[in-house]
Amino acid sequence: MGLLTEGSPLSWEETKALSEHVRNHGVIQFINLYRRLRDRQGDVLKWGDEVEYMIVKFDDKNKTAKLSLRALEVLNVLQEKELSDPEGVKSLWRPEYGAYMIEGTPGKPYGGLLAHFNIVEANMRYRREEAQRLLQPSEVVMSLTSFPRLGAPGFTDPPAVPTPNSGASRSLFFPDEAIFPGHPRFKTLTRNIRERRGSKVAINIPVYRDKNTPSPFKEDLRTVGDEGQSDWAARADHVYMDAMGFGMGCCCLQLTFQACNIEEARTLYDQLTPLCPIMLALTAASPLHRGYVTDVDARWDVISGSVDCRTEEERGLKPLGNYKFRIPKSRYDSIDSYLSPHGEQFNDVPVLYDEAIYQQLRAADIDHLLAQHVAHLFIRDTVSLFSEKIHQDDTEDTDHFENIQSTNWQTMRFKPPPPHSSIGWRVEFRPCEVQITDFENAAIVCFVVLLTRVILSYQLNFIIPISKVDDNMKRAQKRDAVLNEKFWFRKNITTCVSPPEATSCCQTSDTDIYTALSVNHIINGKKGEFPGLIPLINSYLSGMDVDADTHCTIQQYLKLIQRRAAGDLHTTASWIRDFVQTHPDYKQDSVVSDLINYDLLSRIHGVQSGDVSCPELLGTSLKSKTQENIPAAMERAESH
Repeated sequence: MGLLTEGSPLSWEETKALSEHVRNHGVIQFINLYRRLRDRQGDVLKWGDEVEYMIVKFDDKNKTAKLSLRALEVLNVLQEKELSDPEGVKSLWRPEYGAYMIEGTPGKPYGGLLAHFNIVEANMRYRREEAQRLLQPSEVVMSLTSFPRLGAPGFTDPPAVPTPNSGASRSLFFPDEAIFPGHPRFKTLTRNIRERRGSKVAINIPVYRDKNTPSPFKEDLRTVGDEGQSDWAARADHVYMDAMGFGMGCCCLQLTFQACNIEEARTLYDQLTPLCPIMLALTAASPLHRGYVTDVDARWDVISGSVDCRTEEERGLKPLGNYKFRIPKSRYDSIDSYLSPHGEQFNDVPVLYDEAIYQQLRAADIDHLLAQHVAHLFIRDTVSLFSEKIHQDDTEDTDHFENIQSTNWQTMRFKPPPPHSSIGWRVEFRPCEVQITDFENAAIVCFVVLLTRVILSYQLNFIIPISKVDDNMKRAQKRDAVLNEKFWFRKNITTCVSPPEATSCCQTSDTDIYTALSVNHIINGKKGEFPGLIPLINSYLSGMDVDADTHCTIQQYLKLIQRRAAGDLHTTASWIRDFVQTHPDYKQDSVVSDLINYDLLSRIHGVQSGDVSCPELLGTSLKSKTQENIPAAMERAESH
């Protein structure tokens, strides 16, 4: 969720009045930080994952499953270990947007040892069990991207009622009680985004049109307290949502990598960008929203719309007058420009940036691409400010910079080192939807980490025009995108130092750089056209000294990715969709009833605990390592 500053939140009017102050000082803070750390070298590879969880409460008697609003209570206990022994804990816990959500990371980052891949899944399992021990007998911690009936009547425990005419979100469906109460940032963001926009956010996701789905599909929102605004914003044949919680109340899986220097961080930022839509399609896990089956498989447009604070002028609905820019995207979206010299020629979409800030950065000897990137981030207002953080020492502090940086939620995030820290230049990989089991999440994490090693070792080049990445992001969210969509991808990914096995096809001209490939061909290869990402990983591993146990673990993970890409195994989204559509209570009307929701989440609980087999999702020959003893696995990894 980004920067969590403690203090007293300001109202939107107070925050708005200080936005220019935050921008001005944020730029100065970045310049000072850059001057100190631009030449920093020699940081070692470190990486880690972030898994977000929901707490679900089952009522077996009434056959209901609801979101338990006890995250604060659970989190307070989870964080006690870190407070008493910050260096000795195996996990770290942080709040997330929902009052039913918690976020867990490894206690320490992983390093460059291949043996560390043997402990990723075990640590995920440790986190899940650590949280589960603090829950009530009827509660379960679950890694769900979207709760199927989020915003449907009675979806919380204890019950909470939306307040359309008061509170932070003023939603017809999402009560303020479902927002995490332990930090003021979350309600402050909710209120300020709504007030800056001048209306509630409006999210419209196409409904899945089944045999008995009404045509047109249009809800009577007067029955839930609408006085006209929401009915105007809700589109026919779409599921309408009206609050930040519908997006930020979803869960995801993210990775952060530390690079050896700023140049390597910029290279990773660029090279991973074209992979974001591919991984979004491959990890798609959210076809159900607000109690309906939708015609998309991934949450991206939901979460993008949920924090869209652009005014009518900025969205192009009115001529510019009170605002400086017409902004084409929400502040939660795909990136708009590459950062490395290799990527510059592929920035084919005009980058909107603040000219004065850009010139200030250039005058401070910051190169064009990085100055453009920061000046682009800073077209946004601050949407959360605390009174204690208004006045800062710009030579030492970076909170004003991070205030803007951390509320630009994009597919990739370029992260400067914190001041006075041993942490180096980093990039964050943000598109993946969280999977049901620790095995799947570990497979996704290890695959992406291995890919970064192959990119750097083979000096591969995945860069395509940024407009094609944007196009791919739209395709990645479509129903069954893994099977049915093709994605723009670079044809010749090799450079002059790449090994022969990485060679794909000959590049003949600038217009012949990319082609449309299926996810299967991108992941597994297509003879004569593309070598495939997993064959490249296997080629890289063949030249490494990998012990047998680690090799076996990695191959299990890669097989899962291969089979998902090939369509031999379901994505989480297609598996969920099939479960709903074949449920006896489903009326072919796109509605996810309480009973369907209960049975679906009960099945997911059985799958994630290992009590229920799920060959269509996980296969029959793939084997989890979550029974591994954590300390023994770590000791073995460190011995390598």
